[in-house]
Amino acid sequence: MNTSSASSQPVRGLRAAVSPLAFALGLMAAVLGSQVQAASVYVSSEKDNKIVVFDGEGKQTSTIDVCKRPRHLMFSPDKSQIYVCCGDSNQLGIVDRASGKMTDTVPLGDSPELFDISPDGKVVYVSIEDDSVLAAYDLATKKQLFSVKTGGEPEGVLLSRDGKLAYVTSEEANVVHVIDLATRKIVKNIKTGNRPRRFALSADGSELWVTNELSGSVSVVDTAKHMVKATVDFKIKGMRKSDITPVGVVMTKDGKTAWVTLGKANHVAEVDVATREVRRTVLAGKRAWGLTLSPDEKTLFVANGLSDDMTLVSTADGKAVRTVPAGRVPHTPLVAP
Repeated sequence: MNTSSASSQPVRGLRAAVSPLAFALGLMAAVLGSQVQAASVYVSSEKDNKIVVFDGEGKQTSTIDVCKRPRHLMFSPDKSQIYVCCGDSNQLGIVDRASGKMTDTVPLGDSPELFDISPDGKVVYVSIEDDSVLAAYDLATKKQLFSVKTGGEPEGVLLSRDGKLAYVTSEEANVVHVIDLATRKIVKNIKTGNRPRRFALSADGSELWVTNELSGSVSVVDTAKHMVKATVDFKIKGMRKSDITPVGVVMTKDGKTAWVTLGKANHVAEVDVATREVRRTVLAGKRAWGLTLSPDEKTLFVANGLSDDMTLVSTADGKAVRTVPAGRVPHTPLVAP
């Protein structure tokens, strides 16, 4: 009895010692796992019908099969899902991040372009190019709630911070439509440059920056007065104005800097928001369009549609760190927060 009792003491002691160690290792694994997830970069590949997944350093880790011609990407409010707008299958694909698989779809109109999500995460607002409308869809019922007629070739869609207004670009009419989502009516048409494409709101929401692809500029809109208050023009030495075609734009969290892709010019521009001066331009790949910032804003991810790759730019140095293959015709990069 005594011998058995004595021999059991070291075993109990070992278990006591191992348990905290196992707990610590498990906690470390969980932390590392969350960091890996936080560093995930998702890029839609239009021609491959996939989302290509990278780590924060640009190393490809996997691919996700989705619907046909995936374009715009957004996270669900809880970040557990990715919504992907598919232009050829006329669907909104729903991707489960944990399993890395598309688990559901929502039928959309013909040739959907870009979209935004209501603050409560229940409704998605999509620009439908062929029908020239902004259409609202209930994500739970998968039914269209309503649509609002727009100018030709609607593309960019962005909701105001309170979710009461939708801003929609019309590439043909050269305007930004301001739509009251309660009355479902256009309340203002804001004249911009030629072929307005996409948006970014300033940190305080007082300014809406609109890229004008065929004017080589950004229109800065006063969101209180709904009128253009300034214009940012882009120039690159040795390049024709017609080759500078801004499309994507993203703001830093502090609202001091805007990054703009310059399309056929194969560059991105860093702009001082307060002065509206271009600080510098950085060479990326061919037809730089989609872009996003890493959570710490140290890296800018740029999708280059005609060179089938993604350029990682150091925002501190203003230099391209590396360029990696990103599928055929990459459209939108999305970084896990």
